[in-house]
This record gives sequence, structure tokens and C-alpha cells, in this order.
Amino acid sequence: MITITEKAAEQIKVVQSGAAELEGKLLRVAAIGGGCSGNQYQLGFDDLMNGDMTFESNGISILIDQNSLNLISGSEIDFVNTPEGSSFVFNNPGAQGGGCGCGKNSCS
Repeated sequence: MITITEKAAEQIKVVQSGAAELEGKLLRVAAIGGGCSGNQYQLGFDDLMNGDMTFESNGISILIDQNSLNLISGSEIDFVNTPEGSSFVFNNPGAQGGGCGCGKNSCS
């Protein structure tokens, strides 16, 4: 499965509470494998679709499709603040690439 840190969970709740259209939606985590930079990670809010797996981490209900789960099972999603900005960071022990072309493994 996927773990969401307390800091990431807090930020996800802030984002979701700031938009009425996200009420009742669940966090969708997705991964697209391959490419020279390794996996690309996506976060968004969505409704449950046929074939989705659901689970919870730190009070956040997560949706993920089976293909994405195969690519990022065991990952941790964190939220970090750096001088360059704030972002969600995927720590994927099974990642085969080095993250994005700039050497980071994050999703702003």
C-alpha cells in the first residue's frame, strides 16, 4: 500500500477544504511508469471508479488503480517546504529511475 505522512495529510486536508467542488472526493494517487526519468506521479481528487483499490492512511482515503499500485506499492508521500518551494514528495523504494530530469522526485 501507500503511506501518507502526517504533514502530507495535513496539507491534503487544507487543499480539499479550500474548494467546495472537492467535498466528498477521495485522493487519487496515480503513477505512469517508464521514460528516461522514471515514474511520473499524480495526485488529484476523484470519485471511486470500477477497478479502483481504496485504503486509508493518516485519515486520508486513497484511490488507486491496479497498474499504479503495482508501480508505487510501498511508497510514502510526504510534504516538504524548501527554499525552492513546497511540494509533495514520493519516496518510492521500488523506483527504477532517478526522479525527474532535475534530480528531484517530487510533484509540485
